Amino acid sequence: MITSQLSVFFMLIYMLEFLTITGQSSLIVIVLGREWVQTQRLPPVDMILTSLGICRFCQLWSSMLHNFGSHFHLNYNFWCFGIIWQFTNILSFWLTSLLAVFYCVKVSFFSHPIFLWMKWRIVRWVPRLLLGSLLVSCVSTIFSATSYYIIIQFISMKDFPRNSTMLERLEAFLWDFSTLRQVVVLVIPFLLFLASTVLLMALLSRHLKQMKDLHTGHPISSPEAHSAALRSLGIFLILFTFYFLTVLVSILDVLFNKESWFWAWEAIIYALVSIHSTLLMLSSAKLKRVLKARCWSLEAA
Repeated sequence: MITSQLSVFFMLIYMLEFLTITGQSSLIVIVLGREWVQTQRLPPVDMILTSLGICRFCQLWSSMLHNFGSHFHLNYNFWCFGIIWQFTNILSFWLTSLLAVFYCVKVSFFSHPIFLWMKWRIVRWVPRLLLGSLLVSCVSTIFSATSYYIIIQFISMKDFPRNSTMLERLEAFLWDFSTLRQVVVLVIPFLLFLASTVLLMALLSRHLKQMKDLHTGHPISSPEAHSAALRSLGIFLILFTFYFLTVLVSILDVLFNKESWFWAWEAIIYALVSIHSTLLMLSSAKLKRVLKARCWSLEAA
């Protein structure tokens, strides 16, 4: 009884997060998409944010349809929404890492020729990198869907007895291979994000220290801006790391009984997504301006 009540509570929390993230993603796409239509061009960072907004929107809807379909055993092929969620989840990891890499390359002030070359080229690369992220996600999802289809076929085979050793070994191999592939395809972008963010924080910390040493006794606002940027990067790093760990635990199916705490786990995952989306919006001057205008209009009303 208590478990059932908790499930309903966390289900409601999950739905509130669903509405919040859907609104956030829609706002990002509408604001930046309108600018693209008006100016016929979009800065690289806004391209990544728009792609991430579309990805998150699709991820939320596929998650909701899959979760409710599997939980209430609805009579439709809800597993296809699980495949869509997997695709959008992989893509969101790559887009987030791409955003971190872009900021790291643009802000870094290394004099090494490779960094200077990357700094000059990174803006032109963004559309190609977005396409590359899309292709990697597509290929990974196709492998996953194929593996799942083969496993289903093995399970439904009538010619072999269910306790066939060969069949069981083949199923186990496919499950292990699918799990390993899912982990690897998420670990790579996470490591890129981790390396870029840590490097960027180290560069900002060193630059902040140099500025304080040069302006000792003269209060200036620039170090405060650097400190705020460092705090934001630290929060981004913590949030995305926790999100990566929760998704990893969910894929590996360890630590607890997922059936009993399914909705609680989903609520935790999408709480992190919601906070991450909020910080992304606040990091964009355009989106921040729109949010302030909306808040002022609500206060005036």
